Amino acid sequence: MQRTEKTKLKRSKNRKSSSTRWLQRQLNDPFVQEARRAGYRARSVFKLEEIDARFALIRKGEPVVDLGAAPGSWSQYAANKGARVLALDILPMDPIAGVEILEGDFLEPATQEALLARLGGKVSTVLSDIAPDATGRRLVDRLRAEAVGEAVVGFACAVLDDGGQLLIKLVKGAETAVMDMARPHFSKLRLVRPKATRSDSSETYLLASGFRAGGATVTEGPD
Repeated sequence: MQRTEKTKLKRSKNRKSSSTRWLQRQLNDPFVQEARRAGYRARSVFKLEEIDARFALIRKGEPVVDLGAAPGSWSQYAANKGARVLALDILPMDPIAGVEILEGDFLEPATQEALLARLGGKVSTVLSDIAPDATGRRLVDRLRAEAVGEAVVGFACAVLDDGGQLLIKLVKGAETAVMDMARPHFSKLRLVRPKATRSDSSETYLLASGFRAGGATVTEGPD
């Protein structure tokens, strides 16, 4: 990764101090700068890149579903590796070469039905970078993350082919409930915290591999 170019913002009467701090952190973040240089839409691409390098998550020619895809860096990465990508987000996304984009709320049954109709078959990998709106109340945020994680596990169990993999973003405290739901269906569960995760972030990723529709003997490991 290239050297970070330091930028200092001037204070503005029209911008809150918290906004100034956020913008300055973004401008000076080496992962943000590297994403721009590489043509990716967000720094989160480097989280997926690291996990993929370690666990061979994305393979050429295989179908991938990317949930919570906007602004699209994970879909870009998967498509660049030759995967066939179906991306979903509640927000509109600009087109990406090699990616089919669907707009909708994943938690709505109608949206999941539309996803299933577009897929037309089983997939190798389900990615979820969905981030429920944070309230600042730890219990509420954990319960929201659990609900999303459990919904993603349920969807993955309906669409994954044997041996398939699932990667879900969670927040600290939500791991237990989501792992409990995933455990009967995957042969390996890992909690992974990529280097691109900010130090003040509570997020972690659950990587569930070796999907078996009829159940699996599970082993678990840390990052």
